[in-house]
Amino acid sequence: MSVVERALGAGLERIDGPLKVTGAARYAYEYPAENVAYGYLIGSTIAKGRIASVDSSAARALPGVIDIVTHESAPRLADVSDAALAVLQSADVAYHGQIVGIVVAQTLEISRHAASLCVFTYAEEKHDVELRVDRPDLYKPDKVNPDFPTDSAQGNFERAFASAAHAIDVTYTTPHEHNNPLEPHATLAAWEDDGAGVTLYDANQGPHGIRDDVAKAFGLAAERVRIIAPYVGGGFGSKAFTHPHVIATAMAAKVAARPVKIALTRQQMFALVGHRTPTIQRLRLAADRAGNLSAIGHDVVEATSTIEEFAEQTAVATRMMYTAPNRRTTHRLARLDVPSPSIMRAPGEAPGMFALESAIDEIAEACGIDPVEFRIRNEPALDPESGLPFSSRNLVACLRRGAERFGWTAREPGARGRTPGRRRAGYGVAASTYPARTRPSTARIELDEAGGYRVLLDASDIGTGAWTALWQLSAEALGVSLERVHVEIGDSALPKAPGAGGSMGLSSWGSAIYDAAQKLRAELERHGGRVPSTGLRVEGSVDGNVQAKDFARHAFGAQFAEVSVDLDTGEVRVPRLCGVFAAGRIVNPRTARSQLLGGMTMGLSMALHEETVLDARFGHFANHDFAEYHIAVNADVGEIDVAWIDEVDVHVNPFGAKGVGEIGIVGTAAAIANAVYDATGIRIRDLPIRPEKLLV
Repeated sequence: MSVVERALGAGLERIDGPLKVTGAARYAYEYPAENVAYGYLIGSTIAKGRIASVDSSAARALPGVIDIVTHESAPRLADVSDAALAVLQSADVAYHGQIVGIVVAQTLEISRHAASLCVFTYAEEKHDVELRVDRPDLYKPDKVNPDFPTDSAQGNFERAFASAAHAIDVTYTTPHEHNNPLEPHATLAAWEDDGAGVTLYDANQGPHGIRDDVAKAFGLAAERVRIIAPYVGGGFGSKAFTHPHVIATAMAAKVAARPVKIALTRQQMFALVGHRTPTIQRLRLAADRAGNLSAIGHDVVEATSTIEEFAEQTAVATRMMYTAPNRRTTHRLARLDVPSPSIMRAPGEAPGMFALESAIDEIAEACGIDPVEFRIRNEPALDPESGLPFSSRNLVACLRRGAERFGWTAREPGARGRTPGRRRAGYGVAASTYPARTRPSTARIELDEAGGYRVLLDASDIGTGAWTALWQLSAEALGVSLERVHVEIGDSALPKAPGAGGSMGLSSWGSAIYDAAQKLRAELERHGGRVPSTGLRVEGSVDGNVQAKDFARHAFGAQFAEVSVDLDTGEVRVPRLCGVFAAGRIVNPRTARSQLLGGMTMGLSMALHEETVLDARFGHFANHDFAEYHIAVNADVGEIDVAWIDEVDVHVNPFGAKGVGEIGIVGTAAAIANAVYDATGIRIRDLPIRPEKLLV
């Protein structure tokens, strides 16, 4: 077996695993700092208005309190163009839980006690937090995340829909959902003695992006800000961007003239680090008598905040999933007095494909066609929106293999009494997709005189196994054994790389490593294969989606679910899930399987449990902890069968891989909802599928 074969595709254990399980891996809050102080954030108790007065006298009198920072005393930031990061720069309040004060004290306990003694009086204004399709102030954003056109149209949708042999017009909703990584968001900030530079140990998904935001806010040169994040305990998108607590921690450390640590409580994370917007989605599908789709319409209404715009790309996947000559998609936003929505695992695809894949089942039933066969029948030869060929598209193979593994042919549509007693079993299917993209990235490789390779780049491993995969890719690109390669990531002092997100980290980072490896091998040839006494050092880079203009690039998958529904209580159990995916070359089967398992589990959680309830009276999220924000636990998860199609897509990157971090969640909720309908005859179009919705 060659060196390359041993590295790429091997199911290696994670190289960071031993450090994590022994407690030796340091997370942001755990870094030691001399003379460190502890901060605690005070959040607003209104959703809209102004701070009228602050009384912190009792808190300041508490022994051990170092300082209390409010809008009255906070240092002025150099740049407040990003309103979400303009921490304590005015008395205005834009959402419930917004930072209105920072307590800095000798211990965490003292800081929390002091915070409870601070009295804020507000001039409250009427807030608006309700999302409705009939709001007169809905507007069309300029684009949807990250830069897709807001609307799309082909053919004559209205005429085709009105004249179709079969048509459905249905509305689906998804609720507020919160990404809740195991490690809370936390930051340790330490300023240099001259105040001209700062180092932050921070839990994030991309140090360079955080560095640039901190530098801008405090008017520093980028090279005077260093962000360190080698170990991150999960993110799901919530740690992809700079959030207010990062600015608050740096501000507190500057005021206190000593290092300061701040960790968000679980409750604070529901207000300060983003969430998935609720959606209202109208799906209109039409087909001819043979079951060929003739019209696809997907209209979305969703929320953003009043201080910044985030437009989730909910209907974008609909543009390329199935063939139909007449198509339209739209996105409309409501500006609400809520914390800013942001990205959450598979933004756009997760809620959008729940609606689309549920509607596909509904139109398949209207046509009297098996839902697997209906999807295959409407498989496009080219990308329906762009007309480009797919770099690879193995959805049909996923559907067929998944149906075989799951035992789909044993399904008896409408046979809702196939289990004895008061429980009913049902089968459901849905398709998955996620774009395969690449972002600009750089990497450096250093070869020392002893023959060791150091691969350096500011990549992020948020628990996905990226560190291990990069190690394997580096050895493969260099054509050397794994033992000779050492990878360093998670530090803005390293070569610039994009953050972990959008399932494009490995593609971006790995492409830069491949470029550097080619240059290094050329340098070695120039030196006759000898390493100079000073070693060799090369920089590699990738510009981004270099082949995006020639190919439509996506990963695909098929999700199958079996449910068991108690007819007396409405309780839904999921004894079996099966997912088959086409995601390019699998760099590490062990870590890839883990990611797909996790995504499918999160999709199950989305289907049955997750909902953040917004209390309209006070404009805040009422169930802002794990006691009441329900997520799937071990007892909820039955057998999960994960498989993939052998696929190498060199149009995405030199090593032919696509991302697997997000596609697992996409389609799972729809497969479960479709299975619930198969079991009960009740179509649930509003997530989550709670028991009372089935007791009709």
